[in-house]
Amino acid sequence: MRNFFTITARDSSCQARTGLLETGHGLVETPVFIPVASQGTVKALPHNLLQEIGAQIILVNSYHLSLRPGVEIIRQLGGLHKFISWPSAILSDSGGFQVYSLSPLVKINQEGVSFSSHLDGTKIFLTPEEAVRIQAGLGTDIMMCLDYFPSYPYTENQAEQSVRLTSLWARRSREEFDRLGLMSQLWGITQGGVFWPQREKSIEELVKLNFNGYALGGLGIGEPKSQLYEILDRANSLLPADRPRYLMGMGYIEDMLEAIERGIDVFDCVLPTRNARNGTLFTSQGRLSIKNKKYEADPAPIDENCHCYTCRNFSRAYLRHLYERGEIASAILNTIHNLYYYLDIFKKIRQAIQSNSFQPFKKKILKKI
Repeated sequence: MRNFFTITARDSSCQARTGLLETGHGLVETPVFIPVASQGTVKALPHNLLQEIGAQIILVNSYHLSLRPGVEIIRQLGGLHKFISWPSAILSDSGGFQVYSLSPLVKINQEGVSFSSHLDGTKIFLTPEEAVRIQAGLGTDIMMCLDYFPSYPYTENQAEQSVRLTSLWARRSREEFDRLGLMSQLWGITQGGVFWPQREKSIEELVKLNFNGYALGGLGIGEPKSQLYEILDRANSLLPADRPRYLMGMGYIEDMLEAIERGIDVFDCVLPTRNARNGTLFTSQGRLSIKNKKYEADPAPIDENCHCYTCRNFSRAYLRHLYERGEIASAILNTIHNLYYYLDIFKKIRQAIQSNSFQPFKKKILKKI
């Protein structure tokens, strides 16, 4: 498989690195945070605003899009990029997280996963080959293999089963990808939970399949942070150095900084957008709950150090008013701020790595959040 990833800088004090990820819809600078656009849109944010605040790539959910509006309609209308009018890169999830989130209604065997549609109860049987075909029909730039992981807490036997199925499905996904002759990218997802022998086995088996990138799945779901960081430390030595590394579903700034220090390049999470809609805003001085009555007459912006559209134009008092009245503008303006905050931090992370000053930058951020 062709390598689409080039490392551009390394910090000498740790494993942090910057890179360029080549896609069919432009270059992506890493480390990168990917806003979640499950249904083809980041909630409360039109694409032009998403581009203006610096988003390089978005994540869509192939399971949801395959149900509504359906792959065939999207294909007829020119593919997902044209359908949603997004000119930059798109990464699609395989639907593996739905397997996790719909449990225990899911039935799993080595052939695939059977479950009922969350919309109308229609029976669905998803195979690794079908997951690849769905993503190919959408026309996304980066496709993920179908994987399986148990909910936390789990036993080592359950982690072993997830590795066995995930490796089997990864091999079948790779075969289907090659059979279709696709020019996009296919990334594998390692499993094994926090049991290192299982995680090690999963990494070794997937590396043999030579994917374009490698994700660490089944983490950040309740395990102690010390175990999470240990897995990241040990995985760093086994994952190919010339391929991007993706920690799925990780959204807390402090966790992402720790992961970047350990060589992780790619992240995604709904945390900044979901918190925005719920009135929790991230600032350079920590979190702020805009629903708090103390902001009722506060003329200050959310964050005096922020240059986003929201902070340049609106007071905390006005934003609290919008939130209290349930205005749609509240979700829009809050989301602009939170995503800008995340994307701006990642821009500064890349600059810190390139100037060989990641560790001082990390300490500075951790003191304030």
